[in-house]
Amino acid sequence: MITFMRVFVLMFNARTENEGIHTIRKGDAHGGELRNTILMFESEDDATRYALMLEAQDFPAPTPEAIDAEEIQEFCESAGYDWEIIPENSNSVVTPPEVNVEETDWQPDAHKEDTPENSLDTNQLPPEEPELSNSELDKIRRQLEGLL
Repeated sequence: MITFMRVFVLMFNARTENEGIHTIRKGDAHGGELRNTILMFESEDDATRYALMLEAQDFPAPTPEAIDAEEIQEFCESAGYDWEIIPENSNSVVTPPEVNVEETDWQPDAHKEDTPENSLDTNQLPPEEPELSNSELDKIRRQLEGLL
C-alpha cells in the first residue's frame, strides 16, 4: 500500500497559465552555490501564516495549495531544486528571508506565455537595497507572530 502525504506549497497565480511556485534560495553547508528550495508545509495554517508574512513584505500574495509531497519531490528532482518539509507544530517559526528578488521567473500580470522556463519559481536573493528597514520588518514580524 502506497501512502500519500499531503503538503501545502505556496503558489502564485494558482491554476492559471502563469502559475509559479514560491522558492527560497539557500546555500549548501560549505558556502557553495545557492539552490532553489521549495518549502512544503504539513499544516495549511503554517503555510497561510508564511504567505501573510510574504505579503507583509510587499511580495505578491501567494495561495497555499494542497499537493502530494511525492509530486513536489519529483518536480524538484527534475528541476534541480531542493525541498524542505516544515513540520506541523514546529518549535521554530519559519520566516521568509528579509529581502526578495526584484524580478521573478513568473509575472504577476500573466502576460507571459506558459513555458517551463517562466512558470517555475520566485527565487529570493538580496536586492541592492532592501525596501523596508530592519526595524520596520521586525515590527511587522511581531504583529504577525501576535496572530499565532
